[in-house]
Amino acid sequence: MARLYFTVTNDLNFDQRMNRICTSLAEAGHRVTLVGRMKKNSRPLQPQPYRQVRLFTFFERGFLFYAIYNIHLFFYLMTRKMDAICAIDLDTILPCYLTSKFRRKKRIYDAHELFCEMKEISSRPLIYKIWKAIEKRTVPHFKLGYCVNHFIAERFKEMYQVDYTVIRNMPWYKPRKQEANGDFILYQGAVNEGRCFETLIPAMQWIDTPLWIAGDGNFMAQARALASQYGVEHKIHFKGMLPPDELRQLTPKAKVGFTLFEPDAESNYYSLANRFFDYMHAGVPQVCVDYPAYREIYTRYEIGILIPDVSSERIAEAVNNILHNPAAATRMQEACKKAAAEYNWQHESETLKRFYQQHLG
Repeated sequence: MARLYFTVTNDLNFDQRMNRICTSLAEAGHRVTLVGRMKKNSRPLQPQPYRQVRLFTFFERGFLFYAIYNIHLFFYLMTRKMDAICAIDLDTILPCYLTSKFRRKKRIYDAHELFCEMKEISSRPLIYKIWKAIEKRTVPHFKLGYCVNHFIAERFKEMYQVDYTVIRNMPWYKPRKQEANGDFILYQGAVNEGRCFETLIPAMQWIDTPLWIAGDGNFMAQARALASQYGVEHKIHFKGMLPPDELRQLTPKAKVGFTLFEPDAESNYYSLANRFFDYMHAGVPQVCVDYPAYREIYTRYEIGILIPDVSSERIAEAVNNILHNPAAATRMQEACKKAAAEYNWQHESETLKRFYQQHLG
């Protein structure tokens, strides 16, 4: 079977998405290596059915991190035996492209999002110009690839005339009884710009149930400052990054989950977030933005409340409608169970394995 290399910029331990992809392909017989980065405070790697490699760089963020990490990654990849290489999002695409070109190996692009249209990129003209130039120079040469929904696939086809497969990121399906709810509501995932903390945190003025935030990111300092500014710091608990196993134990205990994105970034509008399916599989009703990919699923299963805007008032109203309406909450929990039986990695991984079988044998 094929020798496959996948490249990311995280430290691997918290990447449930890549763990699912690499595990499924390793179990299908491929020899899989996942390459990420080693941080100063990285925890030891957990055993997996595929090989894991972490590259160390002294810098952990900003231009110098990306520049040095990509150079290190390029020279590492140039010395490995491989049949194909897969760049996970745009931040590792350049070394993958150069390696595949020089060594005449097959190249694949895993476009989890419209990278250049994320708020933290699109709101900074110089940064946007640099990443957009990389995208225009490389993506047209990645004829093989996949995205998390057909809206993103269509945008790539419009921009670069590439025809990408849709492989959504969903948890493994495990039938479960409804957990006894804890006394908290939950945001899990990256604490980054564009995730609506500017309105979610002020909404806590009108919500009595504590909010737990399980994650970390570039907006953490501002999130803590907002909690203090609005006098709700006693209602908000910042849990930090949790190991995947610990997070899977925590999520089902939440009363409500959040999938929120600001509408002014195209990547947000066409997103299909990992946490959306995590809440679904945990049986947790969620307050979710009314964007196309989410609306498609909500029209089939009432797994929470879609909100037409992300104002603090709208968020608080939706949360309280769930918290104070036990019958509706139970109905949403049952809808989550039915939806999870349809939207799961057992089904989606078959598409993934067919993709690699078709193109690599």
